[in-house]
Amino acid sequence: MTLISPIEGHRLWAPAYDSGPNPLLALEARLLAPLLGPVTGLRVVDLACGTGRWTERLTELGARVVGIDLCDAMLIRAAAKPVLAGRLALADASALPLRSESSSLTICSFAIGYFPVLEDAFEEMARITRRGGTVVICDLHPSAAAAGWDRSFRAAGTVYHLQHFTRSREQVCAEVRQAGLQTELLVDGHFGEPERSIFQAAGKERIFAEVAAVPAVWIGIWKRP
Repeated sequence: MTLISPIEGHRLWAPAYDSGPNPLLALEARLLAPLLGPVTGLRVVDLACGTGRWTERLTELGARVVGIDLCDAMLIRAAAKPVLAGRLALADASALPLRSESSSLTICSFAIGYFPVLEDAFEEMARITRRGGTVVICDLHPSAAAAGWDRSFRAAGTVYHLQHFTRSREQVCAEVRQAGLQTELLVDGHFGEPERSIFQAAGKERIFAEVAAVPAVWIGIWKRP
């Protein structure tokens, strides 16, 4: 296994990132979509948007979305999706090129584990979110990390391990509160029957019961007072 930085890793991963279903992403989407409610007309920032998974979905639901990522290769893949034309920007989460209070809903999905400094990113999320607006963070559950689940992918026959920071959910929540946001909801997510078919297709149904017993993702929802 080869250790690689998040940026270089995602550059290598970008061409195949959307090539097949990912059970973690499927679980997150299943849990989060009903929590967001109607988004028509909302100004949304999809931070660390990758290939534009949430940017595309929320745009199609009627939101006015800007997708931001620090990996140029992922943004190139996102820009190939017609609905995302003109909706993407290359920028660091700690220095967003957006006006204060310009977002009604700010989402950061499966990315905070790559941020070297949480404080800077959370302060920026709070700054760009309007008063009364919502900040949503989703990530690999600490219990899954403790169970040995890895942030890795395969490209050209090599398995790459992405460098990341392991933090407890309590630490993350404390940093978010320090940025001035108020906790609305915390959700632990386990794989369920909707994700079983993904494991079956990958020839991994034998481990499904084992992994379904471990919290796989967590979602935090905060409000800016």
